Amino acid sequence: MQFSPCKGGDFCSQEGTHCSGCGRSHEEIAKTRDLVFAVTRFAIEMGYENVEDFTAFVGDKAAKNVRKQQQMSQPGGIGIPIGK
Repeated sequence: MQFSPCKGGDFCSQEGTHCSGCGRSHEEIAKTRDLVFAVTRFAIEMGYENVEDFTAFVGDKAAKNVRKQQQMSQPGGIGIPIGK
């Protein structure tokens, strides 16, 4: 599945199960919003002035962790899952 960022404005819809602008489910959008707010609250609580550095760091770390988890869940060359 590919992530599709919000297009905002007139593209967004609240009807049905998915947004007509980005195609994501309303549940996915809500969980993403909660995640962004959690990172925002943390940065504010810490008093970070260099929020761009902080958010870039968090995004890079999350991407590396996702890739690592994806690699670990792929089956090995002889049919044995790696990392299990």
